[in-house]
Amino acid sequence: MSTGICGIILAAGESTRMGRDKALLAWPTDSTSSTLLSTTIRAFSDSCDFVLVVVGGNELALAPVVFGEGAFLVRNPQPERGQFSSMQTGLQEVLNRGRDIAMITLVDRPPPRPETLTQLVDAFSTRDHSTWAVIPEYQGKHGHPILVGRELIEALLRVPATSTARDILHANQPHILYVKVEDPFVTQNINTPQEYLDLQGER
Repeated sequence: MSTGICGIILAAGESTRMGRDKALLAWPTDSTSSTLLSTTIRAFSDSCDFVLVVVGGNELALAPVVFGEGAFLVRNPQPERGQFSSMQTGLQEVLNRGRDIAMITLVDRPPPRPETLTQLVDAFSTRDHSTWAVIPEYQGKHGHPILVGRELIEALLRVPATSTARDILHANQPHILYVKVEDPFVTQNINTPQEYLDLQGER
């Protein structure tokens, strides 16, 4: 059944603090075949009609994973402009493909649990017209993935690439629905080898 949702995974970063591409880290951490990127694509595929992975200079390294999981690759022509520019690249591709709902996450987060995605999609599908985005909340902290509709997509695309998503979301606070979830992964980042090791055994 079509959900009308397009998944976006932002994976164009250089992973300087990790020392290797975070998209290709094993997940679960003891896996010999799955990575953060591949498991997130699979997770999103259950809720999205298709999944876009935004890449940068790591295009050749990530392409086999992206295509192997049935996702689509979108290149940020200037990844050095930062993460927000990658989000804009992905959102523009969503509109180019005739869609106006996006589920967005970062590749350096553990994939959300299936029940979390179901909660978010259900909340978005039953929202009223004044709600432009749905964001998960765990123990008072806001996280990813976020679901955004046409109004917020256009707001995110209108501003310069030097902006931040946080600023745009803050400016549109009245139009955001926060959904409480029992999933610590929505607020966890994996930026360093130690943070990755700390997640050993957590699934």
